[in-house]
Amino acid sequence: MIPDPPQELYHLGAPLTELLEKPRLAIVGSRSPTAYGRQITTRLAGELAERGIVIVSGLALGIDCLAHRAALEAGGLAVAVLPGPLDKIVPVTNRRLARQILAQGGALVSEYESSTKIYKQNFIARNRLMAGLAQAVLIPEAAEKSGSLHTARFALEQGKDVLAVPGNIMSSRSVGANNLIKRGAAPVTSYRDVLQALGLQENQAVRQVRGRNIHEQTVLDLMLEGISAGEQLLKDSRLAASEFNQVLTMLEIGGKIRPLGANQWAIM
Repeated sequence: MIPDPPQELYHLGAPLTELLEKPRLAIVGSRSPTAYGRQITTRLAGELAERGIVIVSGLALGIDCLAHRAALEAGGLAVAVLPGPLDKIVPVTNRRLARQILAQGGALVSEYESSTKIYKQNFIARNRLMAGLAQAVLIPEAAEKSGSLHTARFALEQGKDVLAVPGNIMSSRSVGANNLIKRGAAPVTSYRDVLQALGLQENQAVRQVRGRNIHEQTVLDLMLEGISAGEQLLKDSRLAASEFNQVLTMLEIGGKIRPLGANQWAIM
């Protein structure tokens, strides 16, 4: 459905037919974001992933991997579109992140068959696929000539909404995002702005309660069934006591659950 579709599409992980049934947002931007860019990307990606939005990005350094990580830490889903074949993850420093995306129910996507060489133009070409897989594109921070602006252009060509976070007018790394807003991109100052762009109301965005691993998810699923007593959770989870206590600690630190007292627990 995009102007220049790939001849073939390769993927690992969850079926794309399932992921495409969910609301999806592409988040791309600077590869060397400022502290502000890192903070706002992590916050928005996490808040949106918690509410069932699939985060699409390119597994690149900077904004891309920040968005992926925030989605995973929030218990959400991510899709990474690669500039090369699935057996050649670049940058190599993000191979672990790619494995985490798969382990948590997301997917890796590429239009390149195994062992294909990676050329400079691949990085621009894959941006059209990110825009194509998403319903809208968000630019949290970008310089005047940032490569992420190609994704914004592809989104406009595909009839998709482009969103941008207003940045410091004194920062060269905010020029691209600010220019997008001046040219008509919707300004984003809250995750609610993104929900509106996706045609969702707050009560339509189903908050996802997902753990970062199978043990956390087991405990969360039991709590969603109505079990709140620590003793019963331990028994039904079939985890060793030490492992169970570690799971509770990490879920509490991650803001997924809260203690009620007397060894009773509740989902946040």
